[in-house]
Amino acid sequence: MTVLLENRQKHITVDDGLKGIAQRAVDAVFEKEDFPYGYEVSITLVDNTAIAALNREYRGVDAPTDVLSFAMMEGEEFLDLNEDGEAVMGDIIISMEKVVDQAKEYGHSIEREFAFLVVHGTLHLLGYTHDGQQDTKRMRQREEEILEGLGLTRG
Repeated sequence: MTVLLENRQKHITVDDGLKGIAQRAVDAVFEKEDFPYGYEVSITLVDNTAIAALNREYRGVDAPTDVLSFAMMEGEEFLDLNEDGEAVMGDIIISMEKVVDQAKEYGHSIEREFAFLVVHGTLHLLGYTHDGQQDTKRMRQREEEILEGLGLTRG
């Protein structure tokens, strides 16, 4: 179970605590989903400028967002395995500036907001969406269950 974390921004210090949260959050998602294989997830931490460029390129939205996910899996089929035989699930891009801003806005810790975005992005890699009301409800419920299990609730 591999989580690759790359920090490509200089606005917010990323310490071992946040790295540990990323690993725990990803592991919690795959455990909750009863994922039967080993997995690899790549998480890249960027600033608002970098995520806005990606958002513009891939979604046609000319603004920064908090998290983007790029899945390597189609349905139940893995497109790639790493050298350890783990399913390469895809990439999650997180704006650390948005993490800080949203933590303040919602009145909770940076750690909780970061974990939420990791969980949210990981669920997208597994096919969750928030395109319609039912999909959104299902995804939000799963996010809260996972964050509760991690002891990272709102407030």
